[in-house]
Amino acid sequence: MFIFGIAVVFKLLSIQFVQGDKYRELVEKRAVKNVVIPANRGNVYADDGSLLATSIPKYNIAIDAVTSSVKTFEANIKPLCDSLANYLGKTSAYYQKAIRKARANGNQYYLLVRDISYSDYLRFRNFPLLRLGANKGGLIVEQKAKPEFPMGSIARRTIGYERFDEDGHVARAGISGAFGEKYLRGTDGRRLKQKIGKGKWKPITDFNQEEPKDGYDVYTTINVNIQDIAHHALLEQLEKYKADHGCVVVMETKTGEIKAISNLGRTSKGFYYERLNYAVGESHESGSTFKLMAVTAALEDKLIDTSDVVDTEKGVLSFYGKKVRDSRRGGYGKISISEAFEVSSNTGIVKAIDKAYGKNPEKFVDRLYAMHLNKDLDLPLIGEPKPIIPDPRVKNGRWSGIALQWMAYGYGVSFTPLQTLAFYNAIANDGELVKPQFLKEVKEFDKVIEPSKKVVIDKQICSKETVKKVKQLLKNVVEKKHGTGHRLYSENFSMAGKTGTCQKDYAKKDKMNYISSFAGFFPADKPKYSCIVVIHEPDKSVGYYGADVSGPVFEKIAQKIFTDTPIVDEVQSLEVKNASTENDHDKFYEAVKLYKTVMPNVVGMPAMDALALLENMDVKVKVKLEGNGVVRKQSIDKDAKLKFNQLVVLKAS
Repeated sequence: MFIFGIAVVFKLLSIQFVQGDKYRELVEKRAVKNVVIPANRGNVYADDGSLLATSIPKYNIAIDAVTSSVKTFEANIKPLCDSLANYLGKTSAYYQKAIRKARANGNQYYLLVRDISYSDYLRFRNFPLLRLGANKGGLIVEQKAKPEFPMGSIARRTIGYERFDEDGHVARAGISGAFGEKYLRGTDGRRLKQKIGKGKWKPITDFNQEEPKDGYDVYTTINVNIQDIAHHALLEQLEKYKADHGCVVVMETKTGEIKAISNLGRTSKGFYYERLNYAVGESHESGSTFKLMAVTAALEDKLIDTSDVVDTEKGVLSFYGKKVRDSRRGGYGKISISEAFEVSSNTGIVKAIDKAYGKNPEKFVDRLYAMHLNKDLDLPLIGEPKPIIPDPRVKNGRWSGIALQWMAYGYGVSFTPLQTLAFYNAIANDGELVKPQFLKEVKEFDKVIEPSKKVVIDKQICSKETVKKVKQLLKNVVEKKHGTGHRLYSENFSMAGKTGTCQKDYAKKDKMNYISSFAGFFPADKPKYSCIVVIHEPDKSVGYYGADVSGPVFEKIAQKIFTDTPIVDEVQSLEVKNASTENDHDKFYEAVKLYKTVMPNVVGMPAMDALALLENMDVKVKVKLEGNGVVRKQSIDKDAKLKFNQLVVLKAS
């Protein structure tokens, strides 16, 4: 027996000191795990501070019905259930029965409420029994972030997302996807949880072992007013022409800041929504909008002049048995290259380019390369394809005997709408090619982490003389009576641009459709904005020409921006302080220090700021949001005393 006792002691000591770490690790792995607490993502804002996307913290509250002592449980169960009944609506007896049953069954996780706000979470923490915390009261708190889009579907695809599946694979789209990892996501926290059986885990303590660090706020270049104008103008035209999908982009000429980008696709039921980011990710043949690039190249190489005369030969040319036709039967006769551009004569432009480069097509391709048309824009948004330009020197470079002539009027080449717009913007910008920008700045509260940066790709893609000539051509398209865009002309504001009508799926006549587009800038003389509109597969029985389908969208955007957004800004500084608002803000904080039941004046504040302030005052807040989200009216007067759990309704527009 003595020897047996010695053996037992030896084994115990061996397990404790020799193999103890190994067994303790196994136990901890099976019974305790370190759970990730996701950090709150940063918010996404428009250029004026309007909220585009946010993550609202939501809480699940549960109770470990077993952890508290009998004495503590019995002393607190009735007042706890009275509080639950007051908040949740069912009777106190109902909750007493349910929690007692959970205690009798050894239930260490009984869910009380799901997806409540931060202010309600604070209320629950103060309920009897729960206020004693995790160890004595059995309080279990689980936090998660729920994405919200205050502006609804507008620019939803451009705002985008960052999603992780169960295997850790990530899908990224739009601005949230592009800047999520670097700025928005933040740093996750850690919390220990203990296994309580049947695949359920509960927090060991009511605090986190490592607190999550929230992500930074991203301020985009999107202007809410211009975005709203662009979205509805595009939607109206898509519905009118029963088109499959379309996009519109508005860019600030000097900076390259994207002020609006809308991408709408049609569902099987005929409704339109932000389905894909067509402006960034969909490359297609350009049609007549590419004539600007072709003419610019030939002018820069001094192989043509706008006054040169070409014979459109009754509107039909033939190359290797393939026909180039004008939309006007019989052609335009003998006209200048300027007129050929203005009326969008396919035969006129093709004949000019064929004469200039027919014996040396490599020179044409080299000039396109020199203007950066063969390169993508290196956008932060995922999904931008590279442009396609046939090259006779490249094996499998899509070159053929008719490649040069087809390129001249926009076939065989392929660009995304944003790549096309970048070139038009460079012409509007006197030849300076700037990179499209989606990010204005990154902030942590009021501290700027990453300021906005203008990125110049090329200070001068062509000579000032060439820019001046093609600018005039683009103005003539709208201003001259014979121009394809003359119906868009207005005496009240000036525009310049080029229509485009491109055949789609033309290899199969039964499936052939059209892509209608319009690209340009405004005002014509001192451009502040450039814009492109592309609409795919309009109903041919209604119309399909670019001037009819896409042009009116461009016109409406330009007109409303002129009306709603003055081109000449009177206010030189954006940091204008409103003394009345600041005084109300200071008075509010002073009132909060003395009373938590005094209604502040939140009129004039952004709705999200007012919501955050009021939710910490033990009141319920309902926001009726329309427009930009600034509070215009509050249901409770300023300085009025608030009752506990009183409803405050804010109207914002």
